[in-house]
Amino acid sequence: MARLGVMTFLHNDNYGSTLQAWALQRVLVAMGHDVEHIDYRPSRAEKARNLLRSGNSPRLVLEGLRKKAVKANRPGARRKAEAFTAFYASSMRLSPPCRDHAALRRQARAYDALICGSDQIWSPVWLNPAYFLDFAAPVQPRLAYAPSLGVSQVASGRKAHRLAALLRGFDAVSVREAEGAEALRQITGSRPAVMPDPVLLVGREEWLALAERPSTDKPYLLCYFIGEDAAYWRRARQLAEALGLTIRVLPVTEAAYQSGCSLADGASPAAWVGLMAGAAHIITDSFHGTAFAAMLHRPCTVLRRYREDDPESKNSRIDQLTRTLGLDNMAEGMDWARMDERLAAVRQEGLAWLRDAVHQASAGLQGPSAGASEGGAAPR
Repeated sequence: MARLGVMTFLHNDNYGSTLQAWALQRVLVAMGHDVEHIDYRPSRAEKARNLLRSGNSPRLVLEGLRKKAVKANRPGARRKAEAFTAFYASSMRLSPPCRDHAALRRQARAYDALICGSDQIWSPVWLNPAYFLDFAAPVQPRLAYAPSLGVSQVASGRKAHRLAALLRGFDAVSVREAEGAEALRQITGSRPAVMPDPVLLVGREEWLALAERPSTDKPYLLCYFIGEDAAYWRRARQLAEALGLTIRVLPVTEAAYQSGCSLADGASPAAWVGLMAGAAHIITDSFHGTAFAAMLHRPCTVLRRYREDDPESKNSRIDQLTRTLGLDNMAEGMDWARMDERLAAVRQEGLAWLRDAVHQASAGLQGPSAGASEGGAAPR
């Protein structure tokens, strides 16, 4: 048994982020390890230092202010944040809060090895070295399980050099998308393995056991949009009319709150899973929304959030999922038995890589055994 500390996004009130963190902790515990997530809550000073040192766009500050405005103006958004806190307390193990790198370095001493979790923690758009475990002791094993870059390319220059430097010293590296693996190959010379998001490592029955039953038995079209696009709402209304469904909305943006549709407001992560499982049809621009539709056997219309010519497009996340699971017919006519076969194969691949990587890192070796994955260890 190894004592493992996991770094991933926790405090962004995002259902996918929280549930992938829950899933990774769950499977590592099932493997026999002592696991907790490092509760990184960067202070304002820590955020400002990182913004300047990493060369991130000041637009991130504006984006953060926009999200805070939604929470400040919408009681449901505040209830949602409280529901996330309650979920962490009841369903996950977190470390004491860490507000800066000094606290992260102290907390790291509690673990035999450190793991970067999944989600877009390696995005060059909001680069933060903490999610590359830069606070680890020099001899402490470091693993990366399926973090996402989000983008298909990393612009040359400062960010590319910084990414290459941050990746040195990992014992084993995998990423979530093939596009991200190729981007890292171009800047490091080594192509990491491509592994599934942690939510795909947990089976359908386990997700249904976690789910809270929705409060209505009336068939509904569930809208879950991360982006703001007026076309989303036109498409949702057309789809609801065609299918004869009422609309329910899991609100994230101000546009969702102003949609005039029935809101599933303030839902906890477990309630979110229940609303997904109970939907007659799902329409979403979310990676995790799409992944859960597949796992829970729900017909789904998937919208692309970004223009293909956008240099910061994150459509590669949906593209990887579509390639892996064969999601072209999710809106209708899906062969769910075939879907379950694909999910089982993906799950076994991810679990095998993770089990091997943790075992060998905790034993002081260099990474997964040959054949466990396409990539493997990054050079020390």
